[in-house]
Amino acid sequence: MPEANTIGAAAHEFGLYRDILVVLVTAAVIVPFVQRLRVSPVLGFLAAGVVLGPNGLGALSAGIPVLSWVTVGSEKNLAALGELGVVFLLFLIGLELSLKRLVTMRRLVFGLGGLQVVLSALAIAAAGAALGLDAGTASIVGLSLALSSTAIVVELLSEQHRLATATGRASFSILLLQDLAVVPLLLLVTLIGPGREGSALAGVTYAVGQACLAIGVIVVLGSLVLRPIFRLVAGSNNGEVFVAATLLVAVGSGLLSAMAGLSMAFGAFVAGLLLAETEFRRAIETTIDPFKGLLLGAFFFTVGMSVNAATILDNPLPILAATAALIAGKALIAALLVRLFRFPWGVAVETGLLIGACGEFAFIVTTQAELFSVISPEMAAFLKSVTALSMIFIPLLDMAGRRFSRRLEVAAPPDPVLAISPSEDHVSKAIVIGHGRVGRLVSDMLERHAIPHLVTERQVSLVSEARGEGRPVYFGDGKDTRFLARCGLSSAKAVIITIHTWTEIDDLVKAVRSLRPDIVIVARARDAEHASHLYELGVTDAVPETIEASLQLSEAALVGLGVPTGPVIASIHEKRDEFRVALQKAAGAGRESRGVRAKAAATKGA
Repeated sequence: MPEANTIGAAAHEFGLYRDILVVLVTAAVIVPFVQRLRVSPVLGFLAAGVVLGPNGLGALSAGIPVLSWVTVGSEKNLAALGELGVVFLLFLIGLELSLKRLVTMRRLVFGLGGLQVVLSALAIAAAGAALGLDAGTASIVGLSLALSSTAIVVELLSEQHRLATATGRASFSILLLQDLAVVPLLLLVTLIGPGREGSALAGVTYAVGQACLAIGVIVVLGSLVLRPIFRLVAGSNNGEVFVAATLLVAVGSGLLSAMAGLSMAFGAFVAGLLLAETEFRRAIETTIDPFKGLLLGAFFFTVGMSVNAATILDNPLPILAATAALIAGKALIAALLVRLFRFPWGVAVETGLLIGACGEFAFIVTTQAELFSVISPEMAAFLKSVTALSMIFIPLLDMAGRRFSRRLEVAAPPDPVLAISPSEDHVSKAIVIGHGRVGRLVSDMLERHAIPHLVTERQVSLVSEARGEGRPVYFGDGKDTRFLARCGLSSAKAVIITIHTWTEIDDLVKAVRSLRPDIVIVARARDAEHASHLYELGVTDAVPETIEASLQLSEAALVGLGVPTGPVIASIHEKRDEFRVALQKAAGAGRESRGVRAKAAATKGA
């Protein structure tokens, strides 16, 4: 008998390793392939989960044994890995935010986020009641489907460097409140189940109190212990120990949070907030990022596995109709609320479509509701299919939102002054893209040196304000080649790109180069990596924010220490030139390497 148990355990472990191998193959082969097609890696993992999961080709592995080597046989094997991916994602987001920044977002978190959950839940519950559900069941269905996917939405925004944008702030505020709402929601499921007794108010109060106590313990322990621990670990000069300490904090805080009924991801998020205030923030980010990426991919894979093709084929029209109605209804509510909080319509549309789909917590709540007989197994399968299907559409909804947002902002300017376009006889030596904080300063310096220039800007309020001050700012999209031609690109000597969004800068450089291969392009960059990437695209000069900040700090420090100003400025210019040459060489090496690979591929094909 013990021997049989040993054989069974060994078989289980072998199946687990084989399923992990499938995810690794997805990460190493399938995801790079879809990236070459300019498709999000998230969509690659989701699609792989649908095809290779137990509801896809995995269902055929019993009749075709060879398929068991390239498919996943059980959702349970990867569930823990997927949850750890979400834990690390929220841990990194906490590191990026910091407590101070989170405090400044409290109006959006509790105002915008709270209204989104309440109004979306009421609308879905009302629809459920109209279809014959009792009040308790309709409430649970409404609240669970009102939640959105923190993992997918935040990963998309992070991947595109949009977390710091208005869309990123609005979306993350809503998602954070939704994560907090999971605790009372799970308790509500247990309270309304058949045969359950006790006061709902008392139960909710107890759960919230327990959650607050857990958060308090994490905050107190973190404030007292984290910094000394990491100082001790960093002093050992042992990379392995530093990795172990980082994993301990992320996973340990998550487990403490889970013991109090919160999600593991929320506990890790709080720990990340505390570590964001320490000097070890960047080192921790570098340490945790590879783990986060792979494990988060496992999570997206498990979401894809949740799509049951048989259930969808049995009820195609109801499931598709419910998915479309759910996304449309939630997106409309979220967009109107975002607009109510005085965000532009473009941001409202983007945020609404990102929030419109369901999230990973809907699976947890639905499973719990089925366990306590709040909903039937058939309804649970239906809700899980709708949830998974809607989550798969998130990357596509994001693309649609960004495109529609750009058209909306350009096509419908609310202020008549925005319709003013550059005159054909206007001669500009420079075109400045963007009139935010950086763009305004660049325009001021050009004006001080009497250089005729023109500024383009897509944010309505900035254009109206600048035109009121008599500045040469025009409303339009710099990626539109016709608009660039109207701005006098053919006669200009330089284009200065001052915006900060990575993908937008790429598109601008390509648009300008398509019309003027010879023109000087000076572009703002986030860091050295971004600057090297821009040199590959063909900019004349890229200015990394992190390097410039370091040079300015060095200059101020040297002057403050009594070094004469002249030699300091000369050395700063010399160091800046060294950085520029190094980045241009790196970009050239990258282009040369790709050229060699392309030539080899062509030769091989021939």
